[in-house]
Amino acid sequence: MPESTDLSEIAAFGYERARDELVNVVKMLEQGGMDLDDSLALWERGEALANRCEEHLAGARKRVEDALAHRASED
Repeated sequence: MPESTDLSEIAAFGYERARDELVNVVKMLEQGGMDLDDSLALWERGEALANRCEEHLAGARKRVEDALAHRASED
């Protein structure tokens, strides 16, 4: 299993760390060989990591939109 952090700690992850760990989670799930409980725990972690990535991307999207709106208002 990847790093032994609680799901609540994922909230502090930066985008790159969450993305990289999500890639590892997907690889592990695709390999199989785990029992059901471990697979479910890993899947839950993957969901939390994916949500964290989405939060970062939404924030970046908002920053770009705000910058473009500010630039347009100056024209």
